[in-house]
Amino acid sequence: MSNADATSPDAVQRVVATPAALALIERLRAQHGALMFHQSGGCCDGSAPMCYPDGELIIGDADVCLGEIGGARFYMTRAQFEYWQHTRLVIDVVAGSGGMFSLEGPTGMRFLTRSELFGDEEVERLVSPFPSPSPSPSDSTSTSKA
Repeated sequence: MSNADATSPDAVQRVVATPAALALIERLRAQHGALMFHQSGGCCDGSAPMCYPDGELIIGDADVCLGEIGGARFYMTRAQFEYWQHTRLVIDVVAGSGGMFSLEGPTGMRFLTRSELFGDEEVERLVSPFPSPSPSPSDSTSTSKA
């Protein structure tokens, strides 16, 4: 797989968000400040994208940053990434109860991860995951909307 530059217009992002997810991220940012995501690996909440205030969850060497959605870094464990490395994660929202530790819980909405296999032509333009703890892919603290 390629090590495409995340800022290249031809780069294929590993994680993206739907407009509905971006709207909820913006709403949560207005309430809680800077945010981060971690794809949970199971246990209590199944495998779901969990939204936290930035820095609340300790990120370590066992995690990778796949990119940003709505200005929030998105992480998962390296072990999970081994299984999902051939897929784009599409973060969406649906009605329902969120994870008990995820910020969207009280909103009546929950984040949901859908996956799409990358096509052969996309593999060469994939953005490599960032080792963690990592700098922002954009290397800025702006809250740009993706």
